[in-house]
Amino acid sequence: MPPKRKAPAKDALPKERQSKLAKEHNISAREEREIKEAFALFAEPMDGEKEGVIPTKDVRRAMVALGLPPSKPELKEFLEILDPDDEGHASYEPFLAICALKLHARDEGDGPDSAEVDEAFRLFTGAGAGTGSGSAAEADTQMLTLAHLKRIAMTLKQDVDEALLRDMILEANGGAGVGRGVSRAEFEEVMRRAGAWK
Repeated sequence: MPPKRKAPAKDALPKERQSKLAKEHNISAREEREIKEAFALFAEPMDGEKEGVIPTKDVRRAMVALGLPPSKPELKEFLEILDPDDEGHASYEPFLAICALKLHARDEGDGPDSAEVDEAFRLFTGAGAGTGSGSAAEADTQMLTLAHLKRIAMTLKQDVDEALLRDMILEANGGAGVGRGVSRAEFEEVMRRAGAWK
């Protein structure tokens, strides 16, 4: 009698399989799906292009949506690669290739080191700003609050509406509440999405 097969767990999702394109660029099926979704946000139909094309003016926005904002020199280089004939659009496969390169660069630590993030966070929170004091552990427990953002706006002589500052905090902490503030990790993620760091 053959052995009984183990029944799959009811909540288990089937593991996504890498496509040939994902394997070529050494990215996971999840990363490929995210790139495809970002591309689809801006895609326009075109004959001969299964996934459509995106206008070159939307390439940066699609990359920012992925959390891979390019610097100005990078964007110029990418657009030369994506649209060498200056037709005004980019197809999916070259876009995926460039996003894969950015993903690999990010994974290799092509961004700020922990000390840089800590220093920037301390500048916002005022915790040991300019003194170099304050450990990474202190930065992890410190929260960036509405009062900190108000102080920064005042220091920069910017008249920023309090509602906008509240929205900034809610956006950064995923809607956890204005009173909770923004953690160092959330601060780092917002700065990455904004393009301050790669």
